[in-house]
Order: sequence, then C-alpha cells, then structure tokens
Amino acid sequence: MSERPATSGLAGLASRAGSTLRGWWQRILHLWRASLGFRVVVVTMLLGILVLTAVGTYLYGSIAQSLVDSRQRIAAEDSLRDGQDAQDKFDSTDQTDTEAKLTQFATTLVNSYRRDAGNETRYVVLTRSDGNTSPFNVRSVESGSVGLRFIPDELRRQVAAQTDRQHLQVATITEGNDSISAVIVGQTVVLPVAGNYGLYFIYPMDREREIISSIGNTFLVGGFALIVLIGAIAFVVTRLVADPVRRAAAVAERFAEGNLNERMRAKGEDDLARLGTSFNGMAASIQQQIAQLENLSRVQQRFVSDVSHELRTPLTTIRMAGDLIHDSRGDFEPTVARSAELLRGELDRFESLLSDLLEISRFDAGAAVLEVEASDLRACVERAVDAHRTLAARKGTRLVVNTPAAPVVADMDSRRIERILRNLVSNAVEHGEGKPVEVTIGYNDTAVAVTVRDHGVGLRPGEAALVFTRFWRADPARARTTGGTGLGLAIALEDARLHAGRLEAWGARGEGSCFRLTLPRMAEATITSSPLPLSPLAAESARAARATSSEGADDDTLRLRRITVERSP
Repeated sequence: MSERPATSGLAGLASRAGSTLRGWWQRILHLWRASLGFRVVVVTMLLGILVLTAVGTYLYGSIAQSLVDSRQRIAAEDSLRDGQDAQDKFDSTDQTDTEAKLTQFATTLVNSYRRDAGNETRYVVLTRSDGNTSPFNVRSVESGSVGLRFIPDELRRQVAAQTDRQHLQVATITEGNDSISAVIVGQTVVLPVAGNYGLYFIYPMDREREIISSIGNTFLVGGFALIVLIGAIAFVVTRLVADPVRRAAAVAERFAEGNLNERMRAKGEDDLARLGTSFNGMAASIQQQIAQLENLSRVQQRFVSDVSHELRTPLTTIRMAGDLIHDSRGDFEPTVARSAELLRGELDRFESLLSDLLEISRFDAGAAVLEVEASDLRACVERAVDAHRTLAARKGTRLVVNTPAAPVVADMDSRRIERILRNLVSNAVEHGEGKPVEVTIGYNDTAVAVTVRDHGVGLRPGEAALVFTRFWRADPARARTTGGTGLGLAIALEDARLHAGRLEAWGARGEGSCFRLTLPRMAEATITSSPLPLSPLAAESARAARATSSEGADDDTLRLRRITVERSP
C-alpha cells in the first residue's frame, strides 16, 4: 500500500520536471528566433569552444608527447650509464664461487641502483635471459614492489635476442592502488659463470602525470575564462550593431503605421550611418509620393463626385425631354420614333452609370456606411430573383433557387446585399446562354452564403481575379442587352467588404461560372469557413450528399423550396 503513493509522487515530480524543462526550452527557442544578439553570442561561443577544443587538444597532446619523449631520452641515457657500470662491477667481482655469493652480490648491486629520494623514482630488475643455458643459475632480483611481472614479454625477448643493444618500452605498472605509465629500459649484462642476464630499469612517470594533469586543468580553466570573455566581447560588439538595427526597425514599424515623419538618427560615416541616411531618403521619397497620390486621389474623387453631381441637373432636364419625346413617338415617322426609343434606353444607362460613379466615389472617399440589422437572407434572394424574371423569360433562362426551410438570419444591410445579388443574377442570366441559373443559400454556425451558378461561356484561366475590376469585361466584343455599366461587380465587392464578407468567383471555359457571397452571421465577426463550396464539382457533391441525407429526415425541417421561372412559350 505504501509503494503506490511513492510511485505517484515520483511520477508527479518527473512530470513537473519535464514541464519545467519544456518551458525553459521554449523560452530559449523563442529567444533564439527573436534576438539577433543572442544568436550571435551563442554561435560565437560555440565556435570558440570548437576552436579552443581543437587547439587545446593539439597543444595538450604535443606537450604530453614532449614530456614522454624527454623522459624516454633521459631514462635511456641514465640506464645506459648505470648498465655499463653494472657490467664493469660484475666483470671485476670475485664473488663467483657459489650461486649464493653471486646472487648476494647481484642483489646488493641491484638495490644500489634503486632510487626513492626526490621527485624521481626508479626500480631495477635483474632476471635470467631467455636462451641462457648456463648451469650456474642466479635467481631474479627485484629492487622493490615493481618487479619482474610488470616487464612485457616482448621487451624480454628483444633484450635476449639483441644483446648488444639497449631496448625501451612504455608500459603500465601498479604502485599500491594506483596504475601509472612507466618507461622500462632493458639491456643485457653478462654475469661471470652465470651467462646472459637482462637488466631492466623502470622509471615511473609520476612527475610527468602531475605536470600533464596540471596543464590540463590550466587549459580547462583558461578555456572557460576565454569562452566567457569571447561571449562578453561578442555581446558588446553585437550591441554596437544590433541596437541601431533595433532602432531602425522601430522607426520602420512606426513609419509603416502611418507616421510618415519618422526618421532615423544618422551620425558619422560608417555603414550604419549610410543605412540611416538611405532610409531617411527613402522615407522622404515615399512620404512625398504618398502625399502626391493622396492629393491625386482627392482630386480624382472630387472630380468624379462633382461631375456626377453636376450632371444630375442637365440629366434631369434631358430625362424630362426624352420622356416627352418618347411618349409622343406614335406621332413621328418610324425612324424618328425608333430614335426616341434608343434615346430613352441610353438615358437609362447614363443615369445608372452616374449612380454607380457616385457610389464608387463614396467607397473611395470612405464615406460608405452600413445600416445593419438582423435580416433573413432568403428574402433578399427572392427579391433579387423576382426582379429578373422578365429578363430571364426573355432570355429563355430557367432560374432555380435552393433555399433551406429554416430562416437564414444574419446582421446585414439588406439594400446593399440585394444590390449584390441583383448584379450576380443579372450577369448569370446575361452570360448563361439560355441555360439554367442556380441560386443556392447555405449557412453554418458562423457564416451564411449564396452561390449563383450559370452554365454559359464561363471564364478563361486568370479571369476570375479580374471580374471585379472596374470597367473590365470578359469579352469586349460581346453585345450586352441589359445595359451594364462595368461597375456592378466592383461595387458588389466593396459592399461585401463593408460587411467583412467575401465575394469570390470561379469559372472555366464551356463549364460556366459560379459566384459565391459569404457573410458573417454576426457583425464584425470573423469568417472561419464558407457554408457552400465555390467549385461546381464540390457543390454538386455537397448537393448530392444533402439530397441523400434528406430522404430519411423530417420534411418540415429539411425541405427545399425551388422557385422556377420556366422558359417562355
């Protein structure tokens, strides 16, 4: 029973530790992405660590090798001198009567060559060489705890094989509980009566190890201090460069927000000063061009507004005269009567153009306002469709409206939304070539939408982005029968933007076109997704899915009302 709380506590502690580490890691990543100075300091320190590690490793290895080489050279010279001295003493001794006397003499001589005083320690070993067949045998002599067992067999074979040479090898020995490298020098000495023996001098490298350890610690401390100094230097240097860049970024942000009088401080003649001077020149040029464009825009807007207003009075007079002439056309000759009809039609188009120009001027001047209220989108669609029944009948076009049975309520300006729908239906009928035009309403939790789909000439690739351009026509040579001004879709787009909505177009040659209007259900809300697809293929799939699901649903809830204007007989 006591193990479970302990396990739970450890798991909670591990979870908190993991959360803390993730938090720190996220902070470091954020600092890495957001701070140029932090990146420069970290990269500089990492590169410094790599360079110092490489250089330190090379120097450390070189110093260690030099100490070992020096120790080997000194050991070789020292052992050669003592080896010759030992050979002289063996040659001059008279203690050769018995094995015991010779062994005693060899033991005394070997112990005399051992060194224990000061910083230098040396052990000496005398042992019978391989291949010595003399019957007179002197047992092996060791001067201390480091004896025959530490002498490599390969070195003993070399000493036995080449008696006229000195042989040297570095091996590991044990002093107490400590393992240490040692230089072992071996050579052959000839004992009277006993034959060839190997004399080995063992030099432990305690002093060299202490020196190498001290050098390593010095490298570590010095390297750490140098890395810290490099980081501090990189930080200072980065601040010298990054602070002006940060100030420049702040000035640029304020300039982008509309404070066109913002300028950078430019002092000196260095690169940053030239950057500040160039930025200030660019800002001044942009400010001047923006002022010119604003003045030109004001002049243009004022011109359009003034011309539109000034044309109202003569247009009214011409309209009255035209209506009088048109009403009296029965008393005229056929050609004059036809001219009166043409005159009235062009006056209608001229008046519509003036109204559109005035509306466009309001959008350009930012004077357009919404009269928002909660309205049923179905009513707007029905009014827009009803307004084009006569035109659709004349064109031989069948209008199909798919609306849900439930109200589709959204915050909108009904007058502007109806104007958008009138433009879309009018264009669909005009370009539908007598084929059915489908108007579909959809909604979801955040948005409502209407699509107007025709099966006429369609649009070429890239034209879907141009249809909302002012005075743009897909086919300039095409004859229009509805007297459009070329501003309808541009005004419709502006009306949709006023509602924080979207107006989009799709089209393909021979497949027709589809326009989709999407509006938020609540004013100033953000549209996450449109309830209706823009592509006809996706729309047909969605309609098929809805038709399939509606077979088993309540008719009063999911019933679709279809308003159809049949082809005129």
